[in-house]
Amino acid sequence: MELIEYPDVEMMMMDLGNTLAGELEQHLLGHDHVSFAVPGGTTPGPIFDVLCGAKRIDWARVHVMLTDERLVPQDHDRSNTRLVKERLLVDAASAANYVSYLPSADVPGADVAQLSKLVEPHLPISVMLLGMGADMHTASIFPNSDELETALTTPYPLVAVQPPDGLEPRLSLSATALKGAMSRHIVITGSQKREALERAKSLSPKDAPIAAVLAGSIVHWAEK
Repeated sequence: MELIEYPDVEMMMMDLGNTLAGELEQHLLGHDHVSFAVPGGTTPGPIFDVLCGAKRIDWARVHVMLTDERLVPQDHDRSNTRLVKERLLVDAASAANYVSYLPSADVPGADVAQLSKLVEPHLPISVMLLGMGADMHTASIFPNSDELETALTTPYPLVAVQPPDGLEPRLSLSATALKGAMSRHIVITGSQKREALERAKSLSPKDAPIAAVLAGSIVHWAEK
């Protein structure tokens, strides 16, 4: 694991956005298409604002997917799909291809085996951006969840999750898919998450799911 510290969040978001853009460019030099996995939530929006204007990227050859998604309508306030479409897939990046693995009318419920077929053609993921919660979860792989063991060990790239906090059920990339990414960045802010990261370094993935992906990752941190 490599840790990069920044003097403030604004600089981190700008630098990280440019770093991801550069990596996408590099992968496109050797591949017809590349896959780019991104998180939802409140943190990545400013990074998306930097990326979406990167005109030097051939976005038509980029396949964008979420690291996890809540099973809510796409126009819902808590929809990660909505965030990506409003903040990332605009301007130059509007040419990118969005890979949705949400259940459709002909796929009843969260049939992980069936929905995984939508993700498998895009593996291994070329460039991945992850977040981390103060509880040391990443994507929607939560400590103390009933699905934790499955999320850490399943060979499928997707796992269905019911968060322990009782919020909306979710679909998440599994640890297998996360660890398989060719380039992986983790972005965190604040002292609480920095302390959580330090704890996670000495814990097992069962206690700190983020520990499953720390090896080989670059962690980007700023206090505020």
